[in-house]
Amino acid sequence: MNTDRIDALRNALYPVIRGKKAEIDILLTAIFAGGHVLLEDMPGTGKTTLARAIARSLDLKFARIQFTPDLLPSDLLGISILNPRDGTFVFNEGPVFTNLLLADEINRASPCTQSALLEAMNEGQVSIDNQTRRLSPPFLVIATENPVEYQGTYPLPEAQLDRFFLRLSLGYPPPDEELQMLFDRQRTDPIDAVQPVLSLGDLLSAQEAVREVAVEPDVAKYALRIADGTRHHPDITMGASPRASLALFRAAQARAWLDGRDFATPSDVQEMVVPVFAHRLGLSSGARWGGGSAESMLRDILSREKVPV
Repeated sequence: MNTDRIDALRNALYPVIRGKKAEIDILLTAIFAGGHVLLEDMPGTGKTTLARAIARSLDLKFARIQFTPDLLPSDLLGISILNPRDGTFVFNEGPVFTNLLLADEINRASPCTQSALLEAMNEGQVSIDNQTRRLSPPFLVIATENPVEYQGTYPLPEAQLDRFFLRLSLGYPPPDEELQMLFDRQRTDPIDAVQPVLSLGDLLSAQEAVREVAVEPDVAKYALRIADGTRHHPDITMGASPRASLALFRAAQARAWLDGRDFATPSDVQEMVVPVFAHRLGLSSGARWGGGSAESMLRDILSREKVPV
C-alpha cells in the first residue's frame, strides 16, 4: 500500500477532530497493528466521533453499545431464543459480532459484563451455550471512559487493561482549532462527509504487511530493556507484562509502516512506550500520594536506557 492512500486516510480523519493529528496517528497505529484502544478523556472531547469516523473511513461494520450498570453479558454477546414452532433454539448475535465495536463508557458496566469482552478481545471468539463462535476479522474494540467521574462506575481490572493495546487521551483542542471546529459544524457535521478510503480487505492486507516490517535484534532488545526497567523500578509494583512487550514490538512495526518504512527504529519504540505501557503499570502508594505518574516514570526509564545506533 503506498503512502498516498495512508495520507488520504489521515486527511479524511483530521477535519473530524481538529488539532489532534498526533493522537489520530497513534490511534491508526493501533488499528493497523490489530490492537484494541482505550480512549480515556473528559466528556465532549470527540471520543465517540473519532471511533465512528474510523469505522466509516475503513468501511468497517460498526456497532456501538452504551455500557450501563444493568447491562448483561447476553446484551453484549447475544442469546439463544426458543423457536416455539419447532422447539429449537436460535442464536441471536449481539453487538460484539462486528468489525469495530465502540464500548462507550465501559467502566459503567459491572465486572461480570466487562469480563465478557476478555475472550473476544484476546482470542477473537466468544463461548456461549457450550459453543465457541469465531468473530470475523478484523475485530477491534475502541472503549471510552471518563477519568474523573467515579460515581456509579467499576474500575477496569488489571487483567482487562492489559488486553488494551494502548491507551490514548485526546485532550482539548488548541483555541484556533476549536474556533475552526465551531464553523466546521455551523451547518453540517464533518463526519457526514467521511467516505471509505480503504476497504476491509485493504485493512487486513495492511495488518499483514505490518508484521513483515523488519525489527533489528538491537531494537527489540532495547524495547525489552524498557519493559524490564518497569519490573524493577522502586515505585512500580506491577511492571509491563510479556503481552505489553509484544504490543510495543508490534506498535513499533506499525509506526514505521505508517511512515512508509519497512524497518523499525528506536524512535518508533520511544514514541509508543507511553501509550502502550502506561495504563498497564501499577504504582506504589507512596508514588501515587507523592504525585508520581506512570508516564513520568516511563520517561525516566527511557532517559537511562542506552539507545542503540
